[in-house]
Amino acid sequence: MTELKEQILKVLGTNPTISLSAEKIGRLIKKETADDFKPLIQALAQMERENLVEVTDQGEFKLVPQQQEIVGVFHGNAKGFGFVAYDETLPDVYVNPDHTAHALTGDEVKVKILRAGDPTKEQGPEGEVTEILEHHYEHVVGEFKNLTMGNFIGEIILKDKKLANFRFFVTDQGLHPQDNEVVTATITAYPSDESPEILTGAVTEVIGDKDEPGIDILSVIYAHDVPHEFPKEALDQANAIPLHVLPEEKVGRRDLTDQPLVTIDSIESKDLDDAVVAWKLDNGNYHLGVHIADVSHYVKPGTPLDQEAYRRGTSVYLTDRVVPMLPKRLSNGICSLNPNEERLAMSCEMEIDPQGNIVKEDIFPSVIRSHARMTYKAVNKILEAHDEKTRQEYRELVPMFETMAELHRILLKHRHQRGAIDFEAPEAKIIVDDLGHPIDIELRDRGLSERMIESFMLAANETVAEHYFKLHVPFLYRIHETPDADRIKNFAEFLSVFGIQMKGSLNDVSPKMLQKVLKDVAGTPEEQMVQVMMLRSMQQAKYSDEERGHFGLGAKYYTHFTSPIRRYPDTTVHRLIRWYAENGTGAEAKAKYDGVLKEVAEHTSMTERRGIDTERDVDSMKKAEYMEDHIGETFDAVVSSVMKFGLFVALENTVEGLIHISVMQDDFYEYLEKHMALVGRRNHHIFQIGQPVKVKLLRVDKDQREVDFELVNPGDAPITKLRAPRQDDRRGGRGRGSRNNGHRHNRDDHRNSDRRRDNGDRNSYQINRGQTRHKGDREPFQRRRRHR
Repeated sequence: MTELKEQILKVLGTNPTISLSAEKIGRLIKKETADDFKPLIQALAQMERENLVEVTDQGEFKLVPQQQEIVGVFHGNAKGFGFVAYDETLPDVYVNPDHTAHALTGDEVKVKILRAGDPTKEQGPEGEVTEILEHHYEHVVGEFKNLTMGNFIGEIILKDKKLANFRFFVTDQGLHPQDNEVVTATITAYPSDESPEILTGAVTEVIGDKDEPGIDILSVIYAHDVPHEFPKEALDQANAIPLHVLPEEKVGRRDLTDQPLVTIDSIESKDLDDAVVAWKLDNGNYHLGVHIADVSHYVKPGTPLDQEAYRRGTSVYLTDRVVPMLPKRLSNGICSLNPNEERLAMSCEMEIDPQGNIVKEDIFPSVIRSHARMTYKAVNKILEAHDEKTRQEYRELVPMFETMAELHRILLKHRHQRGAIDFEAPEAKIIVDDLGHPIDIELRDRGLSERMIESFMLAANETVAEHYFKLHVPFLYRIHETPDADRIKNFAEFLSVFGIQMKGSLNDVSPKMLQKVLKDVAGTPEEQMVQVMMLRSMQQAKYSDEERGHFGLGAKYYTHFTSPIRRYPDTTVHRLIRWYAENGTGAEAKAKYDGVLKEVAEHTSMTERRGIDTERDVDSMKKAEYMEDHIGETFDAVVSSVMKFGLFVALENTVEGLIHISVMQDDFYEYLEKHMALVGRRNHHIFQIGQPVKVKLLRVDKDQREVDFELVNPGDAPITKLRAPRQDDRRGGRGRGSRNNGHRHNRDDHRNSDRRRDNGDRNSYQINRGQTRHKGDREPFQRRRRHR
């Protein structure tokens, strides 16, 4: 009841002068079914008794006037205004430049509502920041420049785009670095009425000279507060762990060392944390065994290793290195399922029928021995190329690989039948030299073996989640909620422009509805555009102590079980499995984790996002650095996004850049929002998502991760009959030569819009000092919140 009341207060709190019916409130908080309506009415009645809401003569509900402040996260705009996000589904609160209280992006703030929103017109509320509750920025990272000015010894050149409008002056209270050194500094004074664009503080650490190899990546690590040095206590604990399995550690575990388990990973991988085995059963079903390194045996709750793993939350993969969640003695040693060595594992054995249904499962601790260290390349040679030399080398295992391929196809068909959606976006590997300078960008191919392992990992994750959900015990899940109805309706409206109809109820969208749309547009010019817009309508996957299903995978139950070396949630799931096995599922056993897992879910979701942002920043920085060597060259590209201020284009090597409208000088281009297109007023050439173009590289800024292009032969673009409404001229449609000060912010608008978000669940197979991002668990829908 408390959570429901909080949801109602959020809706009414941003619309304090407007009354809403119970039905309207229910729709806004996604409580629309008959089963939801009775608790909703009961909550509203209780809130009326508590004088939180009042009932109008029309029988609608309105917030009692004193409840007009909300708490949320501020997101600033380069032009001075901002938005406060406080709920995943409700509109952000607009804050004009005079009412920000000098809040910085990411600050937790209290906002007073000045003007109510009107949900009937899709109009958000306007507010005023009354208090900064918690500063997001406690320190900054940047290049130090000597400066003598009063009590200041220098200035830090800030590279964080969210601080692009601010200057940071260094006091003499801390270290005195050398010119051009990259440093971190603690903020001691924030912007104020007297100094609205000034931050001050003391240098606390020198990272290194800006031209020293690797300092660029290290500065990004510092900027995102990614823990990257293990405390001595954690390393001491890791170093004390034996490098082989002890006899007493096998007690109570099932011995599977005779089963022909194999690991299948990339050539460079050294942290081999999963092994698989499969065979055909006499009844026509299949046996699938997924055996995962038992990290939780070595990382005990509350120990220094556990505390540091929790703090990190995930391994972070950065071009030529990895910031691991666990010390290498574990990740590459006793927890790596190296061939012909006994290892402790957590096993999930499944019996799968020919239709792909899992009819029986068994989850238990085990002792295993990998019989071969296979690579994707070798297995693909066996299954796809039918290379005789490779098949002969692994002749004893070839029949099992063929059974695995057969089972994979069954599982894949089963997922598609229930509506699972998958996008095949190109994935790149950045090749660097010994100094860390990028020299090439290679596209990765996902062959049959990669997809096969992915199927097996997904099956194990689903099986474990369903098993413990049906035991009615506290558990940790990976959820991807149903898309917001309003976003889906907007997507359906977008489709209608192209004559595409999304069949089914838009108020109760299913994965199969979206899967059908992708099938209908496959191979058409609109395919990429439709994929992008569909992804923008999706929610963000996260961890939760409540099972709400995984929409993108079409799965009712899902968790993360298969990567405990690099993800803390998986380690937690292993602990839960062991706990219930040893203590049962009664009330006393449940009490240990009841209420604890919510905090774990929130923290690990945060560390996941932190890792994703760090990976993305390093990736875009290195891609920009690579492009520095190619200024003036021409490339084939595809339009990846269209904004009022220009086109974002993606090259075949996945590098993305901007064609600003100021360099589109062949015509005056106007933005057609409904069609997401730029159209020339005079010649009527059109540019839309998915359209191939030829571009020339104009400018690169590695520090700002910016790559700028211009169109080559814009006259080759298609001609359209679409015309921009004349009122667009008065509403800010930009044309030739109108480059403005919002360039950087606009670029960030694109990057922060509701586009696909690659993350640790998406299999990017990045090579990192001999380690590879783990395969499997690919979740197709990841996006950022929109902050305008």
